[in-house]
Amino acid sequence: MDRTGQRRWQTSSYTGANGGACVEVGPVEHMIAVRDSKDREGPVLRVSPAAWRQFAGRVKTSGR
Repeated sequence: MDRTGQRRWQTSSYTGANGGACVEVGPVEHMIAVRDSKDREGPVLRVSPAAWRQFAGRVKTSGR
């Protein structure tokens, strides 16, 4: 467990083997936590699950 109380961070499948410039996300205290994969001790953004779903949905549709 890290300083956010987070147990399971997920990194995008687009990150690749070298880590890349990505974010990691995961559930923490009924919110979705988001952090920089290159700065795991840095700031953590917390958003509601609904806000995360809306953001992720827009990102997915913008790539088409």
